[in-house]
Amino acid sequence: MAKNAICLWYDKDAEAAANFYAQTFPDSAVNAVIRAPGHYPEGKQGDVLVVEFTVAGVACVGLNGGPAFKHDEAFSFQIYTEDQQETDRYWNAIVGNGGQESECGWCKDKWGVSWQITPRILMEALRAGGDPAKRAFDAMMTMQKIDVAAIEAARRG
Repeated sequence: MAKNAICLWYDKDAEAAANFYAQTFPDSAVNAVIRAPGHYPEGKQGDVLVVEFTVAGVACVGLNGGPAFKHDEAFSFQIYTEDQQETDRYWNAIVGNGGQESECGWCKDKWGVSWQITPRILMEALRAGGDPAKRAFDAMMTMQKIDVAAIEAARRG
């Protein structure tokens, strides 16, 4: 068990979410499924209560706590990609599995967790600063899923 883990609150689908993440992202796995030892406000003894999982090497805990709290954009996973093919694969997996598109490389999965699917070329352009960074930034601001070729072209001018 990791010393530190991100805890994500789910209504009742922590196990399904963890399985989806494990199938979608490398270095991801479902590590443990813990069932409730007794009844609790949103479930009964034997229901899945906690799921320990890893997403792209990051330790996480999914808690089936009921509908009291919802995910929002204040928390997101940022997944760095190497090229358009990898960007498309992750974006399409999330959006195509009941998720929704947003702006500037952000999308939400069907459980409401926010994801930033971010090509490394975009971050490199922003880090470089100056006019190339501004052009890449301006191009990104017009996109939903990031278009790697468009970012590269904007960076070059």
